[in-house]
Amino acid sequence: MVQDKRTPSFLHALVGLGVVAIALGLAFGAVSIPSAAGYAGVGPNFLPWLVSGALFLCGGFMLYEARTGGFRHMEEGPPGDQPYWPGFVWMSAGLLANAALLTTIGFIFSCALCFVLAARGMRNAEGQSTGGLRTWVKDGVIGLLIAAPVYWMFTKFLAINLPGLTQSGWL
Repeated sequence: MVQDKRTPSFLHALVGLGVVAIALGLAFGAVSIPSAAGYAGVGPNFLPWLVSGALFLCGGFMLYEARTGGFRHMEEGPPGDQPYWPGFVWMSAGLLANAALLTTIGFIFSCALCFVLAARGMRNAEGQSTGGLRTWVKDGVIGLLIAAPVYWMFTKFLAINLPGLTQSGWL
């Protein structure tokens, strides 16, 4: 059976086009963010524009590589090496739960939940035992220890409003 040499380049080009499309979508969204300069002369739309530009450059480079055949010289992975879909599902569930629950249970708890689900997905992908209740609690505590200082840093020191569980600004 003859393998079509154009298929990998075509698929790589599709990925590059997808990255360019995401960059353009982010830029479209950044247009609606006000550009009034903040504390350091940088407005709230600076980071979305920066990320959009970087993604656009990466997507353009991916398209260039796909057109010139640069990806054909990559090493093949081990035979039978397949993506671990259950880990992907756990991590996707964490991100989707974070987005869905952010305004309901607040930034700290939704990010901690995201960490717990992502950690389970990563452990599963590495073939580690996910353990029982002890592992869930440990991951929850670590998630809280990461998310709480981030929340406090943004709300107390940078005066950026993030969704909280209470009106006090501490939770």
